[in-house]
Amino acid sequence: MKTKILVVDDEPDAVELIEFNLKANGYEVVSATDGEEALEKARSGLPNLIILDLMLPEVDGMEVCKILRRDPRTSGIPIIMLTAKAAEIDRVLGLELGADDYVTKPFSPRELVLRVKRLLRSGAAEAKAHQIVWKELSIDIRAIRSPSKETPSS
Repeated sequence: MKTKILVVDDEPDAVELIEFNLKANGYEVVSATDGEEALEKARSGLPNLIILDLMLPEVDGMEVCKILRRDPRTSGIPIIMLTAKAAEIDRVLGLELGADDYVTKPFSPRELVLRVKRLLRSGAAEAKAHQIVWKELSIDIRAIRSPSKETPSS
């Protein structure tokens, strides 16, 4: 099963360039051209990683990132923000909102693919570090909750 990447950008040339390079490296690519479509595809398709432009029609990339981070089903999907906004405040805000990486346009397709590989590799290692596996049993340690301590009523 191929690793699925959602590319969100309203510039067809950018999507085509990213898609070509990701497919050449063995990834499955799904694309969206605005924030609404990005949210829909992220929720329904649960990609392994999202490359997200900030300046999008409908819902901007910052808001898409915030919404995805609040949803338990999508909160763990790595996000690379790819944008022309290069000011320090934009980079800081993007990372504070939950982006895992921030790349400015113009960008090197080769560098972007390497960043994708790095994030996917670190995500797999992190997930593995939180699992106990014995025969057919797999336990995700992060999902274990301690019982609430309720005081008996008098």
